[in-house]
Amino acid sequence: MRRAALYTLMLGASIAVGACTSMGSGSGYSTQGNEAVNFSWKSDDGSGTSGQMSATLASGKIFSGDYLEITHQIATAELDPVWNEWDRGGSDLFTEASIPDFGSGTQYSGRVLAKLRSGDGQRMTCRFHLNVPSQGMAGGGQGRCDVNGGSVDAVFPRT
Repeated sequence: MRRAALYTLMLGASIAVGACTSMGSGSGYSTQGNEAVNFSWKSDDGSGTSGQMSATLASGKIFSGDYLEITHQIATAELDPVWNEWDRGGSDLFTEASIPDFGSGTQYSGRVLAKLRSGDGQRMTCRFHLNVPSQGMAGGGQGRCDVNGGSVDAVFPRT
């Protein structure tokens, strides 16, 4: 009985840890020579808006580094046009109008930047546009990476 409870606890903990990690892959082609490029990404932040990415060229050269979706923290007042109708003067306790909740939220730009580097120090700079910005890279997207005087067009499916 005790062993079954321990296994259940361990399984629940591993599921909880796994729920915070998302990963996926993408593909692309270099504009020079039309060679295939494979991408992979992994995020441990729970939102998929930042993490690690790698790109493997047809030659076998691997570029790796960090990616980040540009986000902005905003106050609830910036999100809700109903605030404009709220009378900020004296309040009447018996009216049906309620005072809006104060808080904050995240505004997702849908733009991702990635700075990748190969083992020999070459750089690859990537810019992606996400299909579903609130899901981070898991929402899929497309973009372009600049490397060695050329570029790579990339596509990431939804995961």
